[in-house]
Amino acid sequence: MDAQSIQELKAAIREIPDWPKKGILFYDVTTLLKNGRCFEQAINALLEPYRNKQVDLVLGIEARGFIFAPPVAYALKAGFVPVRKPGKLPAAKFQVDYALEYGTDCLEIHKDAIEPGQRVLIVDDLIATGGTAQAVAQMVETMGGIVVGLDFVVELTFLHGRDKLLKYDVQSILKY
Repeated sequence: MDAQSIQELKAAIREIPDWPKKGILFYDVTTLLKNGRCFEQAINALLEPYRNKQVDLVLGIEARGFIFAPPVAYALKAGFVPVRKPGKLPAAKFQVDYALEYGTDCLEIHKDAIEPGQRVLIVDDLIATGGTAQAVAQMVETMGGIVVGLDFVVELTFLHGRDKLLKYDVQSILKY
């Protein structure tokens, strides 16, 4: 993606200080999503590194990963699997707890969502400290899947989240 397109996408993201708590600068992608051209550019940029790689499943992390992962899965002719917050999935599930930059959380996936040997791309809107991404990657591997890569719209480089994911292919479109 060229520098002008990156600047256009960055300009389309609203920055909200002190949310969800004081000291956190929140990057609100909803303003990017409502701009059709920017949304298309973001999806194409997420897709590009994986276009010629075998991907069986694309995992989207709740909640904004649900927005970006399905179009990527569709373009790759792969399945889509949601990774949800507790209490949202009706069948037997696998659960993982992890640390956030401002607390702790938990995610769940259906136990039958990933078959051993399936090649999985993990997609989310943002990587901060890397705790969520690391937890989901470990979840995939515990279930027998192979992590093809982790793909993000925004990366907060000053939080060094990528450092927790050194054994994986990590891609991000916008770096702050």
